[in-house]
Amino acid sequence: MSELGPVCRQGLDGVSQMPVAEGKSVQQTVELLTRKLEMLGAEKQGTFCVDCETYHTAASTLGSQGQAGKLMYVMHNSEYPLSCFALFENGPCLVADTNFDVLMVKLKGFFQSAKASKIETRGTRYQYCDFLVKVGTVTMGPSARGISVEVEYGPCVVASDCWSLLLEFLQSFLGSHTPGAPAVFGNRHDAVYSPADTMVQYMELFNKIRKQQQVPVAGIR
Repeated sequence: MSELGPVCRQGLDGVSQMPVAEGKSVQQTVELLTRKLEMLGAEKQGTFCVDCETYHTAASTLGSQGQAGKLMYVMHNSEYPLSCFALFENGPCLVADTNFDVLMVKLKGFFQSAKASKIETRGTRYQYCDFLVKVGTVTMGPSARGISVEVEYGPCVVASDCWSLLLEFLQSFLGSHTPGAPAVFGNRHDAVYSPADTMVQYMELFNKIRKQQQVPVAGIR
């Protein structure tokens, strides 16, 4: 499958989880974070949403050799409304247009949607100088499960050139909860960052939150 569908160029991104403050709810912690951003001088710039649905390989395709099924994560990001992202477990990230969702219905003989696997984060976008910050509430069904924080530094697309600057800004409002460098950087600190790298970070964040909530994906592993 080739890469299809336009995606916008972006800057360097860091996606992380913010722990819920002691004695506070998820929503109250989100409000504390957004208040900090507004005190720094950040301005609201609309809303955002990232969602993820998990598919597993259909049992009929596994044969009788005791093969392990594979997971595929189909994701959308409101920053790229014309694109759909398909991420394979320990594999590549494919970028397609939104007709990919229709294709998945036709491929139900090969990939089946895992029950109760839909997870998403929604929240407000904030602009502060060259930084775009998105603070979201992560939900599964009707329940709030955690908090996501994404920070993008617009002028730069190479981690080795500006991760330290991004980290300094993160520390200004996340304090001791500031994350380390994303695993997606790996040995690619000099590579050009892409939207697919952001989606990989969200996939890892969603899986981490699922494990914390002890809500395994219902599929064949």
